[in-house]
Amino acid sequence: MMSTYQPLVICHPLKRASKQMNTCAQTADLKAKLFRGFSDPSRLSILNALRNGPVTVSEIVHRTGLSQSNVSNHLSCLRCCDLVVREQQGRFMYYELADVRIAKLLDLADELLADVAQGVRQCSHYESSSANKLS
Repeated sequence: MMSTYQPLVICHPLKRASKQMNTCAQTADLKAKLFRGFSDPSRLSILNALRNGPVTVSEIVHRTGLSQSNVSNHLSCLRCCDLVVREQQGRFMYYELADVRIAKLLDLADELLADVAQGVRQCSHYESSSANKLS
């Protein structure tokens, strides 16, 4: 079910510099949108719960401690963004990561965080969205 790697040309040189800048800006916006999918703690915990293969909603609820309605809402968002896929097996619906690179990205984030966790903790520029709403 997981897709194989298909390279995407990012920010390739164009004849006109303004077009190249526009393409780079659009690519940056798209990357930022992709990472917003990972930035919500609930969605991130769901993606982590799916790292080792397909599971049901009830198993995701058990692994994450989130409510079933919260999990279902976030799964809908993750499916819409093509980060998660589902498959019916009998009377159960199983969810899994749509691409093996998502698990690799999560692994890489863990490796990077092992080296930069202190700085990330101390950084006041990237406060959680709930903290930003309070200020």
